[in-house]
Amino acid sequence: MKVLQINKFNYLKGGADSYFIELSKLLEKGGLSVAKFAMDSKENMPSDWDDYFVSHIDVRSHKAVEQLRSAGRAIWSFEAAKKIDHLVCNFKPDIAHVHNIYHQISPSILPILTKHNIPTIMHLHDWKLLSPDYKMFSRGKIDTSGADAYWRSAVNRSVKGSFTKSFLAATEMYWHHKILKVYEKNISLYVAPSEFAKKTFVEFGFKADQIKVIKPFINAFDYRPNFRPGKYVLFFGRLEPEKGVDLLIKAFARLRNKSYKLLIVGSGSDYYDLKKLVRMLNLKDRVEFVGPKHGDDLKRIISEAYLVVVPSVWLEIFGLVNLEAGVLGKPVLAADVGGIPEAIKNNQTGLLFKHGSIEDLATKLDWCLNSPKTMAEMGEEARNFVANNFRPKDHLHQIISLYNSVIEKNKYGQKNI
Repeated sequence: MKVLQINKFNYLKGGADSYFIELSKLLEKGGLSVAKFAMDSKENMPSDWDDYFVSHIDVRSHKAVEQLRSAGRAIWSFEAAKKIDHLVCNFKPDIAHVHNIYHQISPSILPILTKHNIPTIMHLHDWKLLSPDYKMFSRGKIDTSGADAYWRSAVNRSVKGSFTKSFLAATEMYWHHKILKVYEKNISLYVAPSEFAKKTFVEFGFKADQIKVIKPFINAFDYRPNFRPGKYVLFFGRLEPEKGVDLLIKAFARLRNKSYKLLIVGSGSDYYDLKKLVRMLNLKDRVEFVGPKHGDDLKRIISEAYLVVVPSVWLEIFGLVNLEAGVLGKPVLAADVGGIPEAIKNNQTGLLFKHGSIEDLATKLDWCLNSPKTMAEMGEEARNFVANNFRPKDHLHQIISLYNSVIEKNKYGQKNI
């Protein structure tokens, strides 16, 4: 079977990109032939197909010319359509698996795949198909209004606090969904990483039989667990408002047990505000920012932690960090929001706290820090839970079965399975 994997980044930038890269490897190990389509970048991993990649644009550039290019491509990229047409003619895939294509690639590629009678499935890595701001999170709280009316996102300045960016994102959504209906016409099936994600998409108008739940995978053999509780509490991830790191810092200031440090790994727009908050709360000696870490460095930091905290205040679709912590033998104290509870067995592999509650987070964190024996036991449970329920071979079987089903249906002209 030939599979065309499509994602805007062919390097490790976020969770969707990591999945795109690891799934491509998994499919190749399973004997499938894989081609990639992405945006050209000096950070890209090596690929035999990079001659077909769409040219690089910097959507964060402040240069007027680059901003115009970015806005135009977000609406429709003739370059991407032309290049994927050439790739399909060369590779002749049996199926296309789309991940994140917004802005840097655009859905202009989807009608090309349909023209070549290539069935296409799309992974729901975020809320972009529902809301212009990706996150359904605005002004520090969950906000689903943009999913009901795209223009509310502009009024609320949901995209980076900018009316202009929010208006453009709303226009893009309206054009793609209401006018062109480009996803509706060209996507055979959607894949959701959690039951919560499927439920939410269905609530906002997607058909239940058009969404298949396949949870993420992680290779436990790549991680050596350490069940001994370490000397610091750990957060790792993006330092953005929706991740709730400020909530964690405020809760940390309330702890009765002050014998542990808080280690914050990552980077993002909240970095300087979080540093300022630490100074205001007189926590400079107890909170350390170490910047972004990856690969073996990150694994070592996780394995030497006491526990990992996931204080998210938005609707996490799943939360891969919960698996990364668990497979290294670390229990997780996480917010009971979005798809997170599907990655944790409460009071067995970790604990859940009421999302947005500093008091509940502080209370449960204090309890955890005073219960090292229980934490070690939970760490062992976490390792077993993740290793047994998110296995690569099970994921590969589910994905290939899905591919075969969609391909078979496409032969008979049936769009949805």
